[in-house]
Amino acid sequence: MVDNRSEEILNMPRRAYTLPKLTKCTDPFETLIATIISQNTTKKNAAKAFKSLCSGFKIDPETLTNSNIRKVEECLRVEGLFRQKTRAIKEASEALVQKWEGKMASILSLPIENSRKELMQHGGVGPKTADVVLLFSAQRKVIPIDTYVKRVSKRLGLAPENGNYEVVQKNLESLFRPEDYLAVHLLFILHGRKTCKAQAPLCVKCPVNRCCPSMHLWDRID
Repeated sequence: MVDNRSEEILNMPRRAYTLPKLTKCTDPFETLIATIISQNTTKKNAAKAFKSLCSGFKIDPETLTNSNIRKVEECLRVEGLFRQKTRAIKEASEALVQKWEGKMASILSLPIENSRKELMQHGGVGPKTADVVLLFSAQRKVIPIDTYVKRVSKRLGLAPENGNYEVVQKNLESLFRPEDYLAVHLLFILHGRKTCKAQAPLCVKCPVNRCCPSMHLWDRID
């Protein structure tokens, strides 16, 4: 249920940060591969590795299924865990070709929970990766929960401190309007990167500090 506090929390970073410009529906397979590559690495390294992969291969399930694994590894070598990610990309590509004739549209046309479960059958695809594909490439109403979103949500008291992926997601999706899910995801990431950092958060400059119970707690401790 959307409440005034949730609206206020969302409006504050809206005024403080500029949302990235998004292209219309990104190709779902490219989104899937890019998200696998982005796992446990920096945004800069992920972008470099994806660009390298694009320069070596056409990004479609059939091409990557038939690709030489060593050549894919070489493209991703700039990344950490490049061998693990290469295996995940190969497994996901092969599964799509074998079960869905390489057509992700067939998966994304299923009811959202079925789509999510089907995506997570593929190697290297966890709930966050599946939800990113659903949000950005199918415009499904879901909030992917990454490290930044989880941290910001818990510090703002929007999710319990011990909440796992599903708990945090359920809480956020109950507090915000479905049409705001994309903004919540993007703004919480920006806020986590720029202000609500894991170490030494910039609380004094924080655009949401008057709504933040963590800020109030630190005030009392000081």
